[in-house]
Amino acid sequence: MREPDPIVFVIDDDELIRDGIKSLLRSIGLRAVSFKSAQDFLLEKRIDAPACLVLDVRMPGLNGLDLQRKLREAQIYLPIIFITGHGDIPMTVRAIKEGATEFLTKPVRGQDLLDAVQKAIALDRERRKKRAELTETRKHFDSLTPREKEVLNLVVAGLLNKQIADQLGTSELTIKTHRARVMEKTRAESLAHLVRMAEALRNAKVE
Repeated sequence: MREPDPIVFVIDDDELIRDGIKSLLRSIGLRAVSFKSAQDFLLEKRIDAPACLVLDVRMPGLNGLDLQRKLREAQIYLPIIFITGHGDIPMTVRAIKEGATEFLTKPVRGQDLLDAVQKAIALDRERRKKRAELTETRKHFDSLTPREKEVLNLVVAGLLNKQIADQLGTSELTIKTHRARVMEKTRAESLAHLVRMAEALRNAKVE
């Protein structure tokens, strides 16, 4: 299925800046949607597509850093490019520590902004790809029977078939059969692959 075209959300209370950024993005074929406030953005139903935010830091009401926090709390993971006319080092450090991909000072050079947007969209594409892979992996793992899940956990823990058989009170041949079904159902190409998938699920964030 074809991936939706990427979209850039522009949030700035200055209409001239919003329009200028939109024109710049459209000049290279990127779709841009602008908002005059963070509140307006939060009310918008967002399209499921690769995306990023170009976000002013200082705005009336909910400012850019507050919006960044709200999105993180809501588990909405969008790469954020901050732009500001009044940046300072503590503000920049806070924004980057909390996940911003870039922090640019007004007046922003057009090429710097375009480079930052392309990087942010590439990051979001990769995040979406990993999320889709994780969803598929979870579906395969959920298809395991309770006994197969027990065997999986012991295999991933590094136990040999004989050790697993002893622990579960069954035969080594039975464990080999369960293990083969685990590999088949999870579509693991090797033991290392199985371990990586299990760890990915265990450490996954909800996105």
